[in-house]
Amino acid sequence: MNIHEYQAKELLKGYGVAVPDGHVAWTPDEAVAAAAKLPGPVYVVKSQIHAGGRGAGHFAEDPTGKGGVRLAHSSDEVRAAAEAMIGHTLVTKQTGPHGRVVRRVYVEAGCDIARELYLSLLVDRVTGRVTLIGSTEGGMAIEEVAASHPEKILRVGVDPAAGISGFHARRLAHGLGLTGKQGAAFNRFIPALYAAFTSLDCTIVEINPLVVTGADQVIALDAKVSFDDSALFRHPELAKLRDEAEEDPKELEAAKYELNYVALEGTIGCMVNGAGLAMATMDIIKLYGAAPANFLDVGGGATKERVTAAFKIILSDPNVEGILVNIFGGIMRCDVIAEGVVSAAREVQLSVPLVVRLEGTNVALGKEILARSNLPIIAADNLADAAEKIVTAVREAA
Repeated sequence: MNIHEYQAKELLKGYGVAVPDGHVAWTPDEAVAAAAKLPGPVYVVKSQIHAGGRGAGHFAEDPTGKGGVRLAHSSDEVRAAAEAMIGHTLVTKQTGPHGRVVRRVYVEAGCDIARELYLSLLVDRVTGRVTLIGSTEGGMAIEEVAASHPEKILRVGVDPAAGISGFHARRLAHGLGLTGKQGAAFNRFIPALYAAFTSLDCTIVEINPLVVTGADQVIALDAKVSFDDSALFRHPELAKLRDEAEEDPKELEAAKYELNYVALEGTIGCMVNGAGLAMATMDIIKLYGAAPANFLDVGGGATKERVTAAFKIILSDPNVEGILVNIFGGIMRCDVIAEGVVSAAREVQLSVPLVVRLEGTNVALGKEILARSNLPIIAADNLADAAEKIVTAVREAA
């Protein structure tokens, strides 16, 4: 689960992480009132959406204009910035061309920036440890830095048995060139950030930029926090931070049926049982020259109703030009899948090519159900055959 910047900063502040003062605003009037609570004379007005690159983005209504993060030097400028953002669509590299509507802004106190650094905490899948990642190239996309200057990426792993210690902070501070008062401030910052990460069951805490001020303080000028969905039952207080308006409606609908669904940008809808098989299915679709429109794992114990719901969710994506159902029946029975597919295809009046590959438990019964449905379903013998048939069928239908 992702949250907004202002929510992330409020949480981090509770653990002792240094952040600038700021207030959220839903209207231009509230933005002016928020600025009045800050010392000034410089304010920063920030669009609040679940996407990065806000400052470098643009509003759909004004492609050549300013981005979603703006400096203001008076209450009038704060109001003008808020009016230009709230209710308008911000387009960034992470939103895609459709952008996202800005429903609130964060008005923050200006900061005397001497240096910009990068800092994040995440779980390293290779080592299985919470890892501190730092770079002197703050403000830039870390992926670009890693690709062009990998030597500027610093990593410090934390042994989960021992936990965080002064050594970890000092080692990273040395690599970032932080000494004296700056180093001392950083040594306070790191344990506080680690405490927030572990206590809240985060998957990532990213501070970009982490700034060193003219007074040698270390402050989180931006903050991105994501939580492990599987651990949210331990944190009921975080549920109120969820902003469903920032989430894909298809993913929200899938969650109601306990379906693992992630929207992608291709044209071939996929319905598969098992995450590994789903990944393999997406890979082979790419191999045959097309792109998957989604990841969808119906799980091992799906019912006819869940399969029908999954089918409808796939078809609700206007980019879908064909569907590939790939089922290996172990716990999941092929006849249950077949019944769900037939039910959904009839209900939505299927208008795109559909290829179904079934194998495993009750496969003969499943194929019989599909055959006697009298629906234009293309049967496939194996995964490669299925991928080739759906890509070919979509091209011929175009």
